[in-house]
Amino acid sequence: MIYLDNSATTPLCGGAKEAMGEAIAHFGNPSSRHTAGREGAELVARARAALFRALDAREENWEILFTSGGTEANNLALFGSFYAKKRRAPKLIVTDSEHPCILEPCRRLEEAGCRVVRLRTAGGKIDEEQFREEMDENVFLLSLMSVNNETGAVYPVKRLFDEARAVNPQVICHTDAVQAFLKIPFTVRSCGADMITLSAHKVHGPKGCGALALSREMVKRKALLPQIVGGGQQGGLRSGTENTVGIAGFGGAVREKYPLFASDAEKMEDLRAYLIAALPREIAVNDPPAHAPHIVSLTLPDIKSETALNFLSGRGICVSAGSACASNGRHKSHVLAAYGLSERQTDSTLRVSLSAENEKSDLDALAGALTEALETLVRFR
Repeated sequence: MIYLDNSATTPLCGGAKEAMGEAIAHFGNPSSRHTAGREGAELVARARAALFRALDAREENWEILFTSGGTEANNLALFGSFYAKKRRAPKLIVTDSEHPCILEPCRRLEEAGCRVVRLRTAGGKIDEEQFREEMDENVFLLSLMSVNNETGAVYPVKRLFDEARAVNPQVICHTDAVQAFLKIPFTVRSCGADMITLSAHKVHGPKGCGALALSREMVKRKALLPQIVGGGQQGGLRSGTENTVGIAGFGGAVREKYPLFASDAEKMEDLRAYLIAALPREIAVNDPPAHAPHIVSLTLPDIKSETALNFLSGRGICVSAGSACASNGRHKSHVLAAYGLSERQTDSTLRVSLSAENEKSDLDALAGALTEALETLVRFR
């Protein structure tokens, strides 16, 4: 199998497997005061320390809340900040190409009386003129993804967060960094956010574990209302017995992959360029002006994505038609529509997403299979 769908999920790395094996042996509840509980708490603390190091964050200034994944972390960021304070005319700014776990909460918030502004992202660029027109004292939250999960577009979140605070010093800035963490240079300083969403299974950790990094200033301001309440774990901000095995695996993955970040990113950038050069000329590359090294969006000439996916899968090659959440056949990709593709082009677009474990031979196989596909598949008219 040639696996080229790493933005959907990544295989577990050795560090994650080792840490998870250790956690399985230490079964104590991290909240318990006895020896077994303290062992569990130590595993959670080690994982937090790994994330603090990779984010270049100090524990005295930041808190890391472990969640069930990126979706929960994004939901907590949006709902938690909205319901933390009563506001006369609450306003939220996002982009129109965010992940569904941002856009669906936005719809709920609109029903609750929040005005939601969706910034245009044609061509993989945020409409900054629209941003400046909409940014005012009523904006309580600005949530901008760092890297788009379908096109690989990198958005200038730090600069826009700085501009937003110049207009409204009380604005909360959040970034969904699920596709940015350990893919592009990324720290709490470089992104400038108050809240950062992370996901373990995008960085060779386990599924079912994510995190919301939260500035302690947010905690002092009581700017985040817990959405899961109960036993008061994690400082009362996210109750529930910690998923020790998943959290340990997240930490193990970060400990292994963080020191390799620069070399891995360089390799993926080289692989990305190699693939683009090897593709048949008829295939269009949706290449945003600033891109992450691991994502390539390809539009085929009048061949439906589903047809191409089946063709490639039959040859042992795994890619996707957009995000895994959007490729289940229920709806078209809002991201590609926002990028500027027609409905016909959207229906003919594939996402190739790389990891440092891929080799040029994988991309030779993909380019060869796509060449064969152009010659043999029935094209829709």
